[in-house]
Parts: sequence; C-alpha cells; structure tokens
Amino acid sequence: MTIDAVVFDIGGVLLDWSPDYLYAGLIPDEQQRTRFLTEVATPAWNQEQDAGRSWAEAVAELSGRFPEHAEWIAAYDTGWLTMVKGVFTDTAELLGDIQALGLPTYALTNFSAEKWEVAKEAFPILSSFDGEVVSGTEQTIKPDEKIYRILLERYALDPARTFYTDDMQYNVDGARAVGIDAEQFTGAADLRAQLKQRGLQLS
Repeated sequence: MTIDAVVFDIGGVLLDWSPDYLYAGLIPDEQQRTRFLTEVATPAWNQEQDAGRSWAEAVAELSGRFPEHAEWIAAYDTGWLTMVKGVFTDTAELLGDIQALGLPTYALTNFSAEKWEVAKEAFPILSSFDGEVVSGTEQTIKPDEKIYRILLERYALDPARTFYTDDMQYNVDGARAVGIDAEQFTGAADLRAQLKQRGLQLS
C-alpha cells in the first residue's frame, strides 16, 4: 500500500447535512427560504461557529441585526440536528471496510465544537475514528494549512502516506499544499476506486 491512514471530511462525505432539511418545514416558500439562508443565516455566519464562536453568541449577534427573524435564527441552533438527514450508508460501509483492514482512520472536519458533540451522540459512527481534528475545537478552519498540520503532528502522520477525501476542492487543495495525498469526494464508489488504486485490498 502507498498509504498508512485515511482521513475523512464529514459533512457531504459521511453525513448528509443541509439547512434546507430544517428550513423547508419552517419556511415553506422557497424564495423566502433561499433569501433567509443566503442573506441572513449565511454560510459565512455559520462558518464562524465552525471557527470556534459559540452558538449563544452567534444567535444573539444575528438576532440583534435581524430581530424580525429571531425565531428562525434561533432554530438554526436548537433545530440543528434536523439539518442532518442521516449517514451516507455507502460511505459508512466503505469506512468500515477500511477499518477492517486495520488501517487507521481519522476525521478532519469544519464543524462547530458544540454540534460535533451533538452529532457524535446521534451518529455513533463518528466515534469510530482513531482520531479527530474538529475546526471549532482548534479554532482554525480548512483550508488554512494550520489545521492540516495539527492533524499530521497530533497523530504523527507522514503526509505523503496519508490520504484525505473532502467534497470541497479548495479543502483538497489545502491538504495537497502541505503534502497530503488528497482527492475530491464525488461519491463512495469513486473513493473506493481511489483507495484501491493506492493498494488497499477492498472489494
């Protein structure tokens, strides 16, 4: 094998996460919902929680700016788990197959520290990794090279022999910049093929 460890992004790779799963019920009008999620509770606002800001602070700050949407804003926190439709079963199966080979697996994810604990309780598979690097805990987010170096140093990984999968190309590029063997995640079947190319004895 050309790799000693496999590292997984979580949202979009192992967990099926989207704010639409929650807000489709709260804001039935599609245009109104899209406006709320692109102009009020924006991805950039959510990313601040991934970078370490608490949800209490985030909700208070945004509600102060958009008091007319305070109830919907609060739901982003209190109803967060509804945004997770579940685990992608084909990725979960592949993760299990890799672990059955005895190869270490790790999670490297942009994730609120608070919500990571919620997710781990709801989805036990997230506790099956040999280690984890969570942006909200580290207070630095992908694609900053610092978070990849934390992974490599904490678990004594050789970047050239560490494989990383992420659904966002810019995060793949960030991993490659520190020497990690990384590919964009486009589905479990493609990931399985990529790992077989690197010598993993997968079916």
